[in-house]
Amino acid sequence: MSKEKKGFFGRLVAGLTKTRDTIVSGIDSIFSGFSSIDDEFYEEIEEILIMGDLGVQATEEILENLRAKVKENKIKDPQECRQLLIESIKEQMRLEDTAYRFEEEQSVVLVIGVNGVGKTTTVGKLAGKLKNQGKKVVIAAADTFRAAAGEQLGEWANRAGVEMIGGQEGADPASVIYDAVSSAKSRGADVLLCDTAGRLHNKKNLMEELRKINRIIDREYPDVHRETLVVLDSTTGQNALSQAKQFGEVANITGIVLTKMDGTAKGGIAVAIQSELHIPVKYIGVGESIEDLQKFDADDFVDALFRTEKEDVSSC
Repeated sequence: MSKEKKGFFGRLVAGLTKTRDTIVSGIDSIFSGFSSIDDEFYEEIEEILIMGDLGVQATEEILENLRAKVKENKIKDPQECRQLLIESIKEQMRLEDTAYRFEEEQSVVLVIGVNGVGKTTTVGKLAGKLKNQGKKVVIAAADTFRAAAGEQLGEWANRAGVEMIGGQEGADPASVIYDAVSSAKSRGADVLLCDTAGRLHNKKNLMEELRKINRIIDREYPDVHRETLVVLDSTTGQNALSQAKQFGEVANITGIVLTKMDGTAKGGIAVAIQSELHIPVKYIGVGESIEDLQKFDADDFVDALFRTEKEDVSSC
């Protein structure tokens, strides 16, 4: 494991502490408290997973998978189910190989999400990460609705050393995108990252705005790879899931960014979102710095979620 990856894994383990306290202590007490595997055993696991915000659908699929593995391997001891449960959750969450295609091709990435979820910060961090990979990046500050969004994004653009277009409060977002597309084309940018306004309470306006933005990109940049990421605050649990569903009604979402994983007992929402919406979680954030936004890795996430104190001690 690389130093950066190891450092992030440590932060992920720490960040998932509250979620782990909700899920793992309950799960482990079931595994040690039951002497046989029966319906009550599965019901107890189901209750714990739903309490950890994995959602009903994901929980049912995980348990179905677990039951099949228990039967197939003729397992009788509940203790032996722990690793099988971990594997079942991992299987729910693995990404396709094409999940980060936008890093390899000339791309436009629209970033959407309600205010307060860390959307503008996510755009800034992504710009920094892509720039560090040697990509030429342009940012479009098309969230002209929120006061100071452009200013905040401008600070991130300076920090990342990338060009930013727009940022004037009250400007037409579609015209900002038009200018940004022109700039990205003339500079031969690899990635155009677009921060957009997130007004879910006024879905009609949001839909119209996104439609206009998409029309401009279709017309002016027809061959470019398209990505639409929705940023969700993981501390809101099931509310984040319902936001993702609503954004899915107004945009063709290709990926999820889950922020504030370090402050939540509801980290299981990552599992619920992938299971219910069939939209992959592509990035997770566990802090304020650029390094604290990382690509989602199902194996790392589930390993960090189920890490025990004993394992922490042995890895020191």
